[in-house]
Amino acid sequence: MKTKRVLMALTLALFVSALCTWLVSRKLTAPESPKHQPDAAYVAPSHALHAGDVLKPSDLELIAWPGSDPVEGAYKEIDAAIGREMLFPAGKGEPILDKELSAAGAGTGLANKIPDGMRAVALRSDEVVGVAGFLVPGSHLDVLATLHSDSPADSITVLLLQDAVVLAAGHELEPDPTGKRSDVTIVTLLLTPEQAERAVLASNQGAIHFVLRNGADRGRSVDGPVYLSHISGTIPAAKAPPEHRAASESTLLPAATKRTEIEVVLGGGTS
Repeated sequence: MKTKRVLMALTLALFVSALCTWLVSRKLTAPESPKHQPDAAYVAPSHALHAGDVLKPSDLELIAWPGSDPVEGAYKEIDAAIGREMLFPAGKGEPILDKELSAAGAGTGLANKIPDGMRAVALRSDEVVGVAGFLVPGSHLDVLATLHSDSPADSITVLLLQDAVVLAAGHELEPDPTGKRSDVTIVTLLLTPEQAERAVLASNQGAIHFVLRNGADRGRSVDGPVYLSHISGTIPAAKAPPEHRAASESTLLPAATKRTEIEVVLGGGTS
């Protein structure tokens, strides 16, 4: 009887030991449940906003956002965005990013649209021969400068700027939503400081003309300047640079003025 009790006790102990071992091993091998990330709150428009709108408290609200999906550059406090100007349109409920607003303290208007290191320069074009009336903010264009000298034959047209972006057409900073044409002769371009110097100098020395280009065209022309003599076919030999004379003599002179020499060999002599 005593032996039977001992065997039962040992059996029960083995069962309990095996059960504990199984529970511990299962606990160690079970994957840990992911920790819950608390929700975040970001600043977003309380209604649709347009480019140029200056943000007011009534324009903004805090929206809940999954903490596991943070938004880089978004604001978490409404006060940080108040007084800034929208550079791009934004819809209700979309977190507002720092890059979508004007720089802090930049104020409103054209100044906040100028990136660091760039300049805004206003240029006037002849409305009769230019395309100024068809330019709108955001257009891409080339700028030609026609310079005159004491000798009419030395007049020259140069490609001054390529693929310049229009910041403003007249006083308009945004294209007309109805597509209405704006008859302006003054446009403001976004240029580097060196381009600004060239543009101002050329505008004071001759006539400026705008050449509209496709906004997707990023090609660059390598053609040189065009002289009046290129068109008329006459070149002042003493004044034209060597490469100017060579190009003109080979392409502009009538074929009849070019000489062709033929050397004939007969036996041991030539004629």
